[in-house]
Amino acid sequence: MLKSIIYKKEFTFISVRKYLYYSIAFFLLTLHFACGSSKFRRLEKAMDKEFRSRARTHHHMGFMLYDPVSKDTLIREAADRYFVPASNLKVFTLYAALKLIPENIPVLKYSVVGDTLYFEGQADPSGLHPYFRDSTALEFLSRFQFIRYHPNNLATTAFAPGWAWEDYDQSFAPERNGFPLYGNVVSIYPDSNPRVIPGYFKDSVVISDMTFRREESRNFFYIPRTTSDSLEIPIKVNTDLTARLLHHSLDKNVAITKQMPAVDKEILSGISRDSIIKRMMVESDNFLAEQLLLAVSATLSDTLQSEIAIRHMLEEVVPEIKPPPKWVDGSGLSRYNLFTPGAMVNVLNRLYLEFGDTYIINFFPKGGVSGTLKEHFHGNSNPFIFAKSGSLGNIYCLSGYLKTESGRLLIFSFMNNHFTMESAQLKAQMASIFEFIRDNY
Repeated sequence: MLKSIIYKKEFTFISVRKYLYYSIAFFLLTLHFACGSSKFRRLEKAMDKEFRSRARTHHHMGFMLYDPVSKDTLIREAADRYFVPASNLKVFTLYAALKLIPENIPVLKYSVVGDTLYFEGQADPSGLHPYFRDSTALEFLSRFQFIRYHPNNLATTAFAPGWAWEDYDQSFAPERNGFPLYGNVVSIYPDSNPRVIPGYFKDSVVISDMTFRREESRNFFYIPRTTSDSLEIPIKVNTDLTARLLHHSLDKNVAITKQMPAVDKEILSGISRDSIIKRMMVESDNFLAEQLLLAVSATLSDTLQSEIAIRHMLEEVVPEIKPPPKWVDGSGLSRYNLFTPGAMVNVLNRLYLEFGDTYIINFFPKGGVSGTLKEHFHGNSNPFIFAKSGSLGNIYCLSGYLKTESGRLLIFSFMNNHFTMESAQLKAQMASIFEFIRDNY
């Protein structure tokens, strides 16, 4: 009996001790998360104040912060409001390319009839490109004595809707087409005798102090007298020019045909899809983005048309995004594009879930380290922002991933339209918010 009483007393003592231990632990955890919640409430209040102050200056701001592990939306300010995304749109192009383009990008479709090769482009942008310098297509074409080029699978315009016409001579706005060569630019390396690539245009370059770099309607180029920097000037593209450039490179006649023969087509594959995507994202290369979207359409149809790719993505891949984006090009050059921070976070989360964080963040510029973020959003000792920026006049958007000091990876979209302050001031304000999140979550 006595032993039983002692046992019960010991049991009660141990139970009480456990109870106190777990109570204290629970209290400390509660206090920790309460403090965290309090900090985030302060951040939410600060964001709300920022949002209202922007409204007074006609600055439109939207922000969404999401934890993909807990599936919690941490902050949401105007996340369902439409914004012009600028190059943030490339996040959607990235997703479309990873979903639909094979690991080695298709270069062309072809058929061989007798001793004649018939081919049509698949929008691969890497052929003789100033950066990639890929010669897959030329090496293949050089094997044949008779070559027929079919351009009629392209059903899109050189410029997308909403592009600024006066950008025709700017390096960031090359034309799009079905079989691009040399990145659809002429590369000029100035000296006393300028080096011109492709050499086909050697006699079409003059030194002059014109305010524009190319005649609007023809391939005649001007370089300043004083420049020492290399220049990339968009080419005015057309089917005949493509055939002449191929003739110049291959030293073979290339004829144009109105239709492919009624036989099966084969596909010639080229360089790594991922290498093109990464440069598109890190350098915010508009030409690569536009061509990748056309390449996506080539996997869905025999017709190269951006609208085919866009329609498939919105209707078949991300139909749940509400309100639906207004998506008109691959690069974000058009001001007709309208996207919400919520739509951006949706696709960034899909990328995270479907491909994994290590693989995906490798495509994005790193704050303070690379690409368009090299001079902004520095970390302490390591980068903590992995994101795609988007800039047009009075527009700056940033969407991607944020790594916290605690090791969590969060997804965010921060979109700003119609601001009139200096962009450096805006980025500094954004950086302070990102740093707070990094240090307190």
